[in-house]
Amino acid sequence: MGVRVSAVGWAVAVLAVAGLVVGRLLGWGELAALGAAGAVAVLAGVLMSFGRSRFEVDLELTDRRVRVGQRALGRLAVTNVAAHRSLAARLELPVGHTTADLALPSLAAGSGWDEVYAVPTDRRGVVVVGPVRVRRGDPFGLVSRGRVWTESVELFIHPRVVSLGPGRAGLLRDLEGQSTRDLSDSDLSFHALRDYVAGDDRRMIHWRTSARMGTLMVRQFEDTRRTRTTIALATSGEDFASDDEFELAVAVAASVAVHVVRDERELTFLAGSRRLGARSPAALLDECCRIVREPDGDRSLDLPRRIAAEPPTSSVAFLVVGSRSSLAELRASLRHVPVGMRVVALRCAPGDGVQVQRKGQASLATLGALDDLPVLVRRVAG
Repeated sequence: MGVRVSAVGWAVAVLAVAGLVVGRLLGWGELAALGAAGAVAVLAGVLMSFGRSRFEVDLELTDRRVRVGQRALGRLAVTNVAAHRSLAARLELPVGHTTADLALPSLAAGSGWDEVYAVPTDRRGVVVVGPVRVRRGDPFGLVSRGRVWTESVELFIHPRVVSLGPGRAGLLRDLEGQSTRDLSDSDLSFHALRDYVAGDDRRMIHWRTSARMGTLMVRQFEDTRRTRTTIALATSGEDFASDDEFELAVAVAASVAVHVVRDERELTFLAGSRRLGARSPAALLDECCRIVREPDGDRSLDLPRRIAAEPPTSSVAFLVVGSRSSLAELRASLRHVPVGMRVVALRCAPGDGVQVQRKGQASLATLGALDDLPVLVRRVAG
């Protein structure tokens, strides 16, 4: 709660003092009268801004999660819960970076007033709506006193995502996971036999070979690991030609991430200073709303080093980058990727056609629209 004097109010107050002083010194009655009138107006504004109002204010959003371009509506309802009629007031409703100024009429005891408002959803992000502030004061807006009546609420504007089809995000068709070169005494993938050592599990003895060799032999296995997917999104402002290009990259990364989460695969999502770890598609998209371009964010060519430093090692990694990194530069940077990791570099260049190049375990692809992603992933996985 605080008193606010508008710029016009300050101007009227200064002119009132100057009119009273100069009019009295010069004996100019008209000027002194104007000064007195200004002083009365400011004083009346101060008096009208005080007083107690009892409102019940509800700030609602029909849906706190919407897609880019989807209609987002809210409702603001005010009820006078006092035993007497309230005075007219002004309502301030912040919506993102703008503030709506609404006129609240005089309300009889127990009556209410409501207003439906729309929130712009043309850009991905988090829009803070509220808190609602009720201001009372004079009708000229010279002096007012405000009080906050609600908490603020967040509207999450999710990026648009596309479905990749069943089982595509992992690019690994084996259900047991991807084999490694680490050997163990028990797993699913049989590798070789070795001599029995005291303490070995007798259930692992291969009796047929032991009988033929005349000595006990035990099975040895290759370790397998559950498919883990890493998604690394470049966030450096230098890597993208425009904001629309960056939004395409975010939508591409979000589409792959949502697919991985829905398939209940392990996911590591790196986006600049943010490490997204949501376990549900809705929560993941909420976190995607907060991704921004950063002056010191991850460069496209630095992403292979970053995913190599992430424990545990993933079986497949997606690098989502902008058009200012050429496929040749990306190909050279992939030398830092750990051996055995499948890498897919997705270069986002609005307006370009789908292109796919392969180099060993790496695939370098270019896409110009989000709707190209399912086709591109099918080509990479094929």
